[in-house]
Amino acid sequence: MKIGIVMDPIGSITPYKDSSLAMLLEAERRDARIYYFEQRDLKLLSGRAIGRSRKLNVRDDNDDWFTLGDEEEVELGSLDAILMRKDPPFDMEYIYTTYILDQAQEAGALVVNHPAALRNMNEKAYTAWFPECTPQTLITRSMTEMKGFLLEHEHIVAKPLDGMGGKSIFAIRKGDKNANVIFETLTDDGRKFAMAQVFVPEIKDGDKRILLIDGEPVPFALARIPAGDDHRGNLVTGAAGIGQELSDVDKAICDRVGPALRDAGVLFAGIDVIGDFLTEVNVTSPTGIRELDKQFDLNIAGLLFDAIENRT
Repeated sequence: MKIGIVMDPIGSITPYKDSSLAMLLEAERRDARIYYFEQRDLKLLSGRAIGRSRKLNVRDDNDDWFTLGDEEEVELGSLDAILMRKDPPFDMEYIYTTYILDQAQEAGALVVNHPAALRNMNEKAYTAWFPECTPQTLITRSMTEMKGFLLEHEHIVAKPLDGMGGKSIFAIRKGDKNANVIFETLTDDGRKFAMAQVFVPEIKDGDKRILLIDGEPVPFALARIPAGDDHRGNLVTGAAGIGQELSDVDKAICDRVGPALRDAGVLFAGIDVIGDFLTEVNVTSPTGIRELDKQFDLNIAGLLFDAIENRT
């Protein structure tokens, strides 16, 4: 197979926990030719999606994990599949990149995940398509609405729609004198949409990352348990990642969300579940592969490549 990947500079990753590297290692095991791109390497020329690529070889070595070959220009549509693994921020440059990938898909490449899904499925807002699975949620630009939501529910979580890795997530109780400034900051004084959700106390047991491949869940979740001095279940903020089997409620949420993702061309997603509630749907560059592989002797990237081969 000819596999392309669009990602942040590969020299900047942390190999032992990087899900993109896990995918690349699987591609290497399958003797795929890997074409490496950063966003700056892509272009449209008279409607043709083209990339300035370097051949990539990878190995599972925390000190020396990649080798790049000579540069060459590649028609993106000539590749069998392209992994879109550029991390947020989800800005206009990201949107423009998905337009190029749209043209690559039109020309014959399978893009993982579908460019339209990357644009349409905001990781926080897309939970609104599954309200029966989520805690009560408000998305608004109105600081007054957010204040009212806090007064009604007394303990909430407020966060931006474009954040990642636990950035700018606030747990707020009724009477907190910082509430007004938090709402002002998140909404930029009413100029930006932000999200508020009813606080789910089961966060103490972990924010569960469940990986879905072509709509089907991996049978284990990575419960990210907050550090003692933090409320956020994110590994980058110090949470501990503990693997566990999916609960019956986890499976029911996957049964609801998985088919919608599959129908939209999302081959690899990570949904976040706290207690019995869906809180996020991650389709841009979900993580958690390497932690679950190590704890349960899995090969999640292998399952993903099986799905890719079935689609190409």
